[in-house]
Order: sequence, then C-alpha cells, then structure tokens
Amino acid sequence: MEAYLLDWASLLLRWLHVITAIAWIGSSFYFVMLDNSLTPPEHDDLKAKGVDGELWAVHGGGFYHSNKYMVAPRWRPLPQNLHWSYWESYSTWLTGFALFTVLYLFNAGSFLVDKSVHDWSAGAAITASLVFLVAFWFVYDFICRAFGQARRGDLIVGVGVTAFVVFASWLACQLFAGRAAFLLVGAMLATAMSANVFVWIIPGQRKVIAQLRAGQSPDPIHGRRGKQRSVHNTYFTLPVVIAMLSNHYGWLYQGPNNWLVLVLLMLAGALIRHSFVARHRAHVQGRRAPWEYAIGGTVVLVGLALWLAPRPPSAEQVAAAKAAAAQPAGYAQVRAIVDERCVVCHNAQVQQKNVALHDAALLKQHAQNVYQQTAVLKLMPMNNATQITEAEREVIRRWFAAGAPVE
Repeated sequence: MEAYLLDWASLLLRWLHVITAIAWIGSSFYFVMLDNSLTPPEHDDLKAKGVDGELWAVHGGGFYHSNKYMVAPRWRPLPQNLHWSYWESYSTWLTGFALFTVLYLFNAGSFLVDKSVHDWSAGAAITASLVFLVAFWFVYDFICRAFGQARRGDLIVGVGVTAFVVFASWLACQLFAGRAAFLLVGAMLATAMSANVFVWIIPGQRKVIAQLRAGQSPDPIHGRRGKQRSVHNTYFTLPVVIAMLSNHYGWLYQGPNNWLVLVLLMLAGALIRHSFVARHRAHVQGRRAPWEYAIGGTVVLVGLALWLAPRPPSAEQVAAAKAAAAQPAGYAQVRAIVDERCVVCHNAQVQQKNVALHDAALLKQHAQNVYQQTAVLKLMPMNNATQITEAEREVIRRWFAAGAPVE
C-alpha cells in the first residue's frame, strides 16, 4: 500500500510540476521576447508619460499595446495593485523538490545509488544530493557578484558559470546513478533559477518600489542585477528541460562518458535558446535573424546521435544471435531470471509501480511491461541494481516473442 500511495503522489506531483513549469517558462519566454522587441515610443504623449519602449501585438482577434517604464510612469503614481511574477517560480521549485523527495529520496538506495559508479550508503547519497543543489547556487552566485560588474563582466560570468556547470555534470556522474545524475544537474540549475527570483529579483523590485513611493531615486544596482539574473534564467530553461527529460532514456546516461552526453545536450539547448533570444532583437533592429546558433545546436544534437549510435554487430555476433533466436525461451528460464533480478521490488509485499511478478499469472499479466522495460528500454532493474546480464535480457525478449508462455 505504501508503494501504491507513493505512485499516486508521484503522478499528481509530476502533473502539478509540469503545469507550474509551463507557467513559469512561458512567462519567462514572453517577457524576454517583450524586452527584446520593444521600440522607442513614437508619439509625444507616450514620451511625456515616461514610456521607454512599446510593442504592438495582435493575438486572439484583438490588439495589444505594451508599454515599458524603465523607472516609473511620470503621469501617475505607482498603482497599489501590481502584478508580481514569482509564484510560478516558487511553485515550480516546490513541486519539483517534492517530486524529487518522493521518487529519489524515499528510494535512495535504488534511485540515487549505483554501487558500480560509487559505493556508498543511501543516507550519504541523500546528504550529498542536497548539498549538491545548495552548493551550486552559492558558487554561481559568487561568480555573478564577483565578476558581473567588471569590464566584459557578462562574458566572464558566462564562461565561469559554463565551466562550473561542466564540472558539476562530471562530478554528479561520478557520484550518483546515471539517471539521478542527469536529474540532479537539471535540478541544480532550476534551484539557481528560483534562488535568483527569491534572493535578488523580487527583493530588488520591492526595494525599488519602496524608494519610488518614498520619493527617492532608486538604486540602479537593483535593476542591473535583476536584469542579469533574468537573462541567466532564460538561458538555463532549455538545458534544465533537456536534463529533466533525458534521464528517461537509458541509452543517454548508461555509457562511460554520460557526463559529456549531458553537457552536449545542455549546450545544444543553450545555443538554440540564444538563437531565439537574439532573433527578437535582430527583428527590431532590421537585421537578419541569427539562425546560425540554432543550426549549431542542431549540429551538436546530430553529432551526439551519431556518436551514440549502436555499432553494427560483427559476423560472430550475428551468428550467435541467430543461434540463440532459434532456441525458444521457456517459462522456467524466465521465472529464474525474474525471481533473481525483479521480484525483490515486485512481490506480494512490495509492488513498485503497482507491478507484482511473484507468480505465473502476474508475470503473464505484466509480460509486455517486463519485455519493454528489460529487453527494449533496458531501464529495469533500476540502475541494474540486481546485475541482470545482456544474455538474460535476450532470454526475456525471446520468451515474449514466443507468446510469453507461463507453462
């Protein structure tokens, strides 16, 4: 029953996490597009009001006229009813951390630990994963504060943060199971994104508003810092999303250089995102859209696909496969494999994903799932904790192809 309830918690939290993430990323994309598409106002009445940029848009059968004031409107005091964009960020992080707790921390021995990668206890892995999330934020924040205001600060910060992300990706893949490592890298970037909103962007905006309402000139550092962190957040979005999605594909994280696979996936996302960010500015300035960045990201993905493509089997391997395929796999063979490799997590007492395999009828009922997860996707056993072999996966494949007999 406990595993069943955790499965429901996982489903509902994942649903809520996706909904809030769509809201956050969508609003982030929109405001970045808006900022990069603004043009100086043309009419004197807008200039007199202190409008610094405007955008006309058409959507849903109507026209929209967006105005941006860099400081505050000149023609009226700040309204009390201001819309704040922060609950999307906070809700996304909170639901994501809750989902991480349900899926990974409650099952750390299976999900975080792969003893073939690093042999340590579940408790140590849990502690390290939490430190991982927090430590990245502090290092990232230090880089931004130390070098962000220097000459060519954006370039220095960009290089420094990129180098640290590469190091963190490598380190995660040396300590945690591959699937968990990919997720943790995405989570550490997402944590930095939410921390940017919580620590700098929203507090800075509150201070500016308080100063304006007090009749004071706002400190420009708040605007500069908020803009810097907002730009970082928009570049983090696609790397975060691909890191979160890629951990569902075993062939990405199961190889010896999985950290490099993750880095290249995130690099492709960042390049593609930059192409769209720069496109809006280029459109306003009458220049061509810089699609070369998106092309570069696509080339990275194509190169990655070619690198990871399975090698053609040798003549000996083909002959051995044909010989094995000619021999039917019976229930007794599969029963022995399932009892040794699968039943530890799928039995009368423990039913991960509501799947039990401890008798013939249940194995028959879940035969397709067993085949897909072990022989096709090769995701189970999780992190290959029970050390199933390729030969055993092949037996399951042949058994399913023969109709999954249980007699």
